[in-house]
Amino acid sequence: TDWYIEFATNSLGLAYTSQSLYTDEIDSSNWDEIISRPDVKVGISDPRLDSCGYRTLMVCQLAELYFEDESIMDGITGGFSPPVTVDGDNGVYSVSVPEIVAPQKAVLRGSSMRLLAILESGDIDYAFMYKSMAEQYGLGFLELPSEINLGSDGYKELVEELKVTLSFQRFASVNPEFSCQPIVYGITIPQNAPHPELAMELVQFIMGPEGQRILQDAHQPLTVPLRIDNPDNLPGELVFLTEQGSNY
Repeated sequence: TDWYIEFATNSLGLAYTSQSLYTDEIDSSNWDEIISRPDVKVGISDPRLDSCGYRTLMVCQLAELYFEDESIMDGITGGFSPPVTVDGDNGVYSVSVPEIVAPQKAVLRGSSMRLLAILESGDIDYAFMYKSMAEQYGLGFLELPSEINLGSDGYKELVEELKVTLSFQRFASVNPEFSCQPIVYGITIPQNAPHPELAMELVQFIMGPEGQRILQDAHQPLTVPLRIDNPDNLPGELVFLTEQGSNY
């Protein structure tokens, strides 16, 4: 492919319900202290299986730098056994995830979707979750500072490079290393697509008025203005995006 469209974004924060402890106290400046309290139960998704999971580790590491407190990740999770280790300084950091992930305080589930039921039942008070998902399910959502929520490149004020590595042999052949980047949703059509005409219909639908309305109704934050990496390479059927991109 020689073009792609970035059409939506997201951010990571804390979802909660009316049953959650300390919702009358928590805000973007003290959330790390609140959810580190012994009586507060926090849910995280498995960083080995779910992008929300490894991004949660990134958010925790960024929070340690943002608040200048190296105890935040352990305070939230209770630590891991075996440990999740962090190496680096001077703006370059690497978080290594062992083969077994067992937080001592936080509640672990295979995906952020699997945190929904135990959050709504009151078995946990807070869960690290994407903003769109929290709003889709009518949950409360605490926005984290822009420097740490991965909704933009604000994290670059804290780090030059941050990555999470699955440091065990089972994934060695696929280079399981995830770099800290803004959360972005993109779409393109490969040059060897088996059904390019149908693919074009899908892209036109998503980027057209009805598709954009559906995304907005589903609380999916849209990229405004629209970002296209190589506008000159867009197929003719999508040229309208370069002419009206600022409206999307």
